[in-house]
Amino acid sequence: MTQYKQWHENEGANYQFFSENQVYFCQCDKNHRLSLQELLKMVTDAAVEDFNQRCMSYDALTDKGVGILVSRQSFRMHKMPVGNQKITIKTWEEKPEALQFVRAYEIFDTTTKEPLVSGISTWLLVDLNKRRIMPIKNFTMRQAPDMQTEHNCPALGKIAMPENAELLAERPIWYSDIDGNGHMNNARYGAFVIDSLPESYRQIEFKDFKINYVNEAILGENIKLYGSFDEGAKKAVIIGKQDEKICFESELYW
Repeated sequence: MTQYKQWHENEGANYQFFSENQVYFCQCDKNHRLSLQELLKMVTDAAVEDFNQRCMSYDALTDKGVGILVSRQSFRMHKMPVGNQKITIKTWEEKPEALQFVRAYEIFDTTTKEPLVSGISTWLLVDLNKRRIMPIKNFTMRQAPDMQTEHNCPALGKIAMPENAELLAERPIWYSDIDGNGHMNNARYGAFVIDSLPESYRQIEFKDFKINYVNEAILGENIKLYGSFDEGAKKAVIIGKQDEKICFESELYW
């Protein structure tokens, strides 16, 4: 029976977490590649498990009255993992910003070490009682890292809604979209993005993906999905709106 390992490597306050995985058939799309929502699940689970194993579990955070929520993510898919492939996810925290944790990712083939996906993300520290964002300096459950590295993926930043964006679809938030934080899980947005694309774009093997989570989506709400496609720039912009309020903004490049 194959065993998948997890381990930490650290130098002072700088920890790197490694998690071996296998890509299963049910995690892949019609083209047998890891689906976008499953990629988002995998990296988020790795980030959570990194903190779990360092005594910063969901329950430990809740006991302190705080939560950590993903804010922005950016990925470069050098070669999207495929079904039955054994992969290793490497993730680490970097030097935080004033109001955001910074976390990077590298996914590679466990056997050949071939790079598959590179990514960067930012996370917010939230006071659960006041529902307010807190300065990262207030988080004292671990010594803050000071590592800073170059990232082989698009830079994080604002994503503007193009003037020519058209309504592509409208989708309700169902019970199965909701996670333990009471709102739609961040990985579900990946499915919303892909499902909103015209069929011809679903066959594209995208190279870059960025998403900003702007306002939470809760059970019973409807998300209107707007899209714009620029063949010259090889870019698609997908924006989710709750009435006039932006829920999320994303970009796909091919």
